[in-house]
Amino acid sequence: MKAKELDKKFDRGEDISKVLDLSRARRVNQEPRRVNVDFPSWMIHSLDKEAQRLGVTRQSIIKIWISERLKEETTLT
Repeated sequence: MKAKELDKKFDRGEDISKVLDLSRARRVNQEPRRVNVDFPSWMIHSLDKEAQRLGVTRQSIIKIWISERLKEETTLT
């Protein structure tokens, strides 16, 4: 299928997922990278308490909060 035909189908709201090869698809700038951060014990305790309350992991709550703050900062600038 040519790109123009694919664009037309997409614009008409047709399901184009059957013609896409998603086996090698990737999200740009979404590859995880490891970062080590040292936190004081009281902060770890607070993070664990909040993560447990929300039913998520410590890592998840850290990522959620940092993401929220970064989004907030981008809207301010």
